Amino acid sequence: MSDSDAPGGRESPGIRTDPDADADAEVQTDADPDPELAHTRSPSSTAEAEAEAEAEADIDIDIDFAKVFQALPSPVMLLAPDLTILGANRAYVQISGRGLDELVGRFIFDVFPDSPTEEASGARTLRTSLERLLATGERDTMALQKYDVEVPDRPGVFEERYWSTVNIPVLDADGRVSLIAHRVEEVTALVRAREAAARTPGTRHASLTTLSHEDAMTADLLTRSQELQELNEELRKAHARTHEVAVTLQRAMLPGTALPRHDFAAVRYQPAASFLNVCGDWYDLIDLDEDRLAAAVGDVVGHGLEAAGVMGQLRSALSAAIRATGRPADALTTLAQHAHTVEGALATTAVQAVIDRAAHTVTYSCAGHPPPLLAHPDGTVELLDTATDPPLAASDDTIPRTQATVSYTPGATLVLYTDGLIERRTEDIDQGLHRLTASLKHHHTLPPEPLADAILTDLVPAPRRGPDDDTALVVIRL
Repeated sequence: MSDSDAPGGRESPGIRTDPDADADAEVQTDADPDPELAHTRSPSSTAEAEAEAEAEADIDIDIDFAKVFQALPSPVMLLAPDLTILGANRAYVQISGRGLDELVGRFIFDVFPDSPTEEASGARTLRTSLERLLATGERDTMALQKYDVEVPDRPGVFEERYWSTVNIPVLDADGRVSLIAHRVEEVTALVRAREAAARTPGTRHASLTTLSHEDAMTADLLTRSQELQELNEELRKAHARTHEVAVTLQRAMLPGTALPRHDFAAVRYQPAASFLNVCGDWYDLIDLDEDRLAAAVGDVVGHGLEAAGVMGQLRSALSAAIRATGRPADALTTLAQHAHTVEGALATTAVQAVIDRAAHTVTYSCAGHPPPLLAHPDGTVELLDTATDPPLAASDDTIPRTQATVSYTPGATLVLYTDGLIERRTEDIDQGLHRLTASLKHHHTLPPEPLADAILTDLVPAPRRGPDDDTALVVIRL
């Protein structure tokens, strides 16, 4: 163990620990307080910000969050992303039977190893929960766990203990997990009372009535929690398998991301981190003739294997339609009519563009899709939003769709994308569009491949959490 890893020698952002502290020691914090504990919250509008500023002017409350942490009745331990213990409050020190000097700076599973019995699984289950939190950036609530604890000062001797555990992430500005709050509640007494009642015929109700009404209900529920935990784990595994199959199918139906014949173009596809949003985005590049190139992106509503299947049908139909007509508006009109015959195609969005390199023009048509961007050589970025109609199968598709034509100077860059690139749950879509415009303006001189990477770096959430939605991106140097 290095000096930096030794107890008291390790610092994490916002946390300072003292190796000589006893159970009453306090964990100091310089970081922003937990928003659930703070007396203020981030404003969502200018008006709210002004009102908050006025409130702060009237009420000046100086909160010592280190003392709040120590006063919490629930046992809480703080972990670094590498699962090294950074600190614990008094309640945790008391329930664990270990002082801060025995906790801080050590790997959690070195302090709390699993018991040597064959059926022991507490450490393995907890590790799975913590790794899932680190991968998703989301809180993970565990069901009742039997996690025997080694008796202090008696190596190799384990005491049977039961716990209800919640692992809570603290995210940094980039959305990465910077800290884990590991909160536990011991329920050993309730489990033993419930087991005693179950073992004694005819005394079940009498035994349970020795507990409070609330504890009796809890004891009954605890007997089923482990079973639910196992079922949830099976569901997670099934979703993971389905996610993998859907992404594999999706990638198989899309053109390869390496385009040796089109070194002036770059394409990217990133599946969503969540199974609920994966598969449905597509892109396409087609040579219509020596001078004209057709480029398209689209987004099917839905997820999983069904969305991947619908995507494949619509992408093939649009490819055939643009080859036959050569006109974006006619191709999307044909696709919209076809969408009525494809289950799951309702409200699909798409944009089709045709680039004429001889005439130096881009002709495009949008079916409810975010507008393409055209970055001119001088760095100005033009929003191509003149020809926009409703999504597929969402209106009277006997009415011809519109299209528009813009001119460009050689060296310009056309960018087509799906809404996964710019849309975030917590903000208006215009903010994402402004962010994309700024990124393109900043990086527009880069060749297509590094430009595509730079745009994804600027706009897609941190890799640890992954994007909320599928993302398809096409970058073409004109």
